[in-house]
Amino acid sequence: MPGWIIDLDGTMYRGNMPVEGAAQFISQITEAGHPYLYVTNNSSRKPGQVAEHIRRVTGASASAENILTSSQAAARYAAGRKPGASFFAIGEEGLMHALEEAGLVPVREDEVPDFVVQGIDRGFTYDKLAKATRYIHRGAEYLLTNPDRLLPGDGGLLPGAGSVAASLKTASGTEPVVIGKPSPIILNLAVEKLGLPRNDIWVVGDNIETDIAGGVAARCRTALVLTGITRAEQAGELLQQANLKSDLICRDLPDLLLQLSQKH
Repeated sequence: MPGWIIDLDGTMYRGNMPVEGAAQFISQITEAGHPYLYVTNNSSRKPGQVAEHIRRVTGASASAENILTSSQAAARYAAGRKPGASFFAIGEEGLMHALEEAGLVPVREDEVPDFVVQGIDRGFTYDKLAKATRYIHRGAEYLLTNPDRLLPGDGGLLPGAGSVAASLKTASGTEPVVIGKPSPIILNLAVEKLGLPRNDIWVVGDNIETDIAGGVAARCRTALVLTGITRAEQAGELLQQANLKSDLICRDLPDLLLQLSQKH
């Protein structure tokens, strides 16, 4: 029985617009008893907020228990390295909540934090950049929730956490520990939660650089869906450029199930 690690932005929805067939796909794998996790690089929302967004936009079943965000994975990573560590965060509500829920504490003004944790931040300022840069220069470990340079939105592509990271990497002269896809950190955590052999797990998403590269790195099966950032006419060339292969390339999520049914 397969398990599923399912991307959200560009796979289940695009901003506030559902991807056609997404709810149907979730219904079918639920009825078949397949375990699944929604694994998202989006660090801005709490798991419950992510689940509510899935339900509202797509009509698909979702709960906080089957959500794994890059903020949760970053918080778990930091807490595992140093329980009760201090942090300075560049991010939004989902990141702050995950860090504090993991028992980490915001840095005091007169201290250097153990970690600078950065995600998407639509209120990003020069002052935040300056503080983070000083902290990293003074020994804080730099964690990046996810490297996505662009995100699919209602009106087109938008800058992602990776675009914010470009400025902080340049200023600090430091490469971060990347937590989200394609890093094995978040995907290994998802595999652990599913509790299945890696060869029985499909990583499904629209982004070759994150979803497919991450699935390959985690030694899972991969399915590229052409509903988000990767267009059909680009897929082959982009996979070749990245030196990657995807087990399946699918028009959308229902097409994924159709292709699998035809293989058996």
